[in-house]
Amino acid sequence: MPQQSCIQGTSDVSDITLAGETLPASIDPETLALSEADLAALRRAVRALEQPGLAARLSAAAGAPLDIIGRSLPAPVTDAVARTTETAMRGALRVALATLPKKADQPDGAEVPALTDARGSRFGRLFQSSEFNHKALAAVSGAVGGAFGLATLAVELPLSTTLMLRSIAEIARAEGEDIETPEGALACVQVFALGSRGGETGLAESGYFAVRAALAKTMAEAARFAGSRALVDEAAPALLRFTAQIAARFGIVVSQKVAAQAIPVLGAFGGAAVNTAFMDHFQSVARAHFTVRRLERAYGKAVVRAAYDLEKAALGIA
Repeated sequence: MPQQSCIQGTSDVSDITLAGETLPASIDPETLALSEADLAALRRAVRALEQPGLAARLSAAAGAPLDIIGRSLPAPVTDAVARTTETAMRGALRVALATLPKKADQPDGAEVPALTDARGSRFGRLFQSSEFNHKALAAVSGAVGGAFGLATLAVELPLSTTLMLRSIAEIARAEGEDIETPEGALACVQVFALGSRGGETGLAESGYFAVRAALAKTMAEAARFAGSRALVDEAAPALLRFTAQIAARFGIVVSQKVAAQAIPVLGAFGGAAVNTAFMDHFQSVARAHFTVRRLERAYGKAVVRAAYDLEKAALGIA
C-alpha cells in the first residue's frame, strides 16, 4: 500500500496544498487514507469523470454554438449512427479480446496457460503507439469525415474507435492495469460508456460509479465468458449484451460528434479538429478511470469510493 499521509487535526485543513491546489475545507482529512499524491490524482480524476464537458469541447472545435451540438439529429441519421456505433463497438471488443493470451485446453477440460511469445506480449505488439500518434491518426480520419460528411461514418467511426481504444489501452497500462486479463481488456472498452455524463445526455445513471454499477453485471458475465474459452466467440450472448450496453451510451456522444461534423462550412480542417477533441475527451476519461482503478487496487474500493464522494461533494456535484 502506498505511503499514507499522516494529517492530524482539522484546524489547518485550508493550508494543505496538493499539486498546487488547496484541499477544500469541507473534507475531513482524518477520514482519508490516501497519500497526498494519490489524493491529488483522485481529485483530477473526479473532475474529468464528473465534469467532462464534451459538448463544449466539440462546440469550440467546430466553431459552432453549443445548442447545435446538443440538437437532436433527424431520425434517419440517428438510425445510421446507432447501427454504426454498434458495429464500432463490436470491432473494439474484437480488438480488446485479441490482446488476451490464447489458452490451451487439457483433455479433461481444464485450461493451462499458453506458451509466452518470446517477442513480447500480444498487448505490447498490438498497442505500441504514442498518444500523439493516436491523435494525429484520429485527426486524419476526422478530416475525411469533415470533407465527405455522413457518407463516411461507417468507415470513419470504427477507425476512430479503434484508434481511441489503442490509446485507452496505453493509458491503462501506464496506470498498472493488466490488459491481458479479461477484466482489464473489457475495462478499456468500458471507457466508451463513461464518456457521456449528466445534463449532456439525459441518462438516468450519469455519475461515474452509477454507470459502473449499471454495467457491472454484463461486464462480469462477459469477463467470465472470455476467461473460460480458448476461442472466444464475439457473437456469444454475454458479449453481445455487454457490447449493446456500451454502444447505447457511446452512441449519444457519437451523435454529438456527428452533429459537430455535419456543419456545412466545417470541411476537412474542422472535421480533424472535432475528432481531435473527441480523442482528447476519451483519453481524459480513460486516464481518470484507470487512476480510480489503480487506487482501488492499492487502498480498497470502499476507501476510494469514500474519498471520491468527498471530492465530488467539494465540487458541488450532487
